[in-house]
Amino acid sequence: MTKDLGISDAPAAARSVRPAWRDTRLWVGVALVAASITLGARIMASSDDLTRVWAVRADLQAGATVEADDLMAAAVRLDDAAAGRYLSVGEPLPDDVHLLRAVGAGELLPAAALGAPADGLMTVPLSVPSGAMPSSLAAGAVVDVWVASGDRGEAAVPVLDDVLVREVAAVDEMLGAGGERQVVVGVPSDARGGVGRVLAAARDGRVSITREG
Repeated sequence: MTKDLGISDAPAAARSVRPAWRDTRLWVGVALVAASITLGARIMASSDDLTRVWAVRADLQAGATVEADDLMAAAVRLDDAAAGRYLSVGEPLPDDVHLLRAVGAGELLPAAALGAPADGLMTVPLSVPSGAMPSSLAAGAVVDVWVASGDRGEAAVPVLDDVLVREVAAVDEMLGAGGERQVVVGVPSDARGGVGRVLAAARDGRVSITREG
């Protein structure tokens, strides 16, 4: 017969538990949630700066009729001056409008590229120094024509805004010793008051052409 020594089962030792606030996984989760909220706020703020304008779905040639099915909405970031050059999604599309120049698929639709079938533009030939115009300028582009006064230090000013380029002479057809190229533009009736000034400046090599985009 064994003698009871009075030894009972010892209680299991309690394991120390790290406080929840010291758990690394908790803080990683909090950081991820905060980062998501910040990113979402930035995206929402950025979307408020976008302007919704019309773009064309597929290539359209000059003279084509523009209908609603030809267009899709595009959200882009534009300043006030640039936004005024394009058709806003919030404005109704004009009736019976045609393209005055070709527009490529995905391109924003400039208001200046639309007009009646008989556009009524005045054809104006200009001699422009080759270094005062984009080298890739081609027929169908919409450009601004600037005139310099000739006085040193005085800036050039735009005289013709958003005029259509009808023709551009090839590089091997440059005129004169200064390397001018002939550019033929179409000027609408409401801008014809500046034609005389531009022609006079072109004779002295004081004309330059810029194109947006």
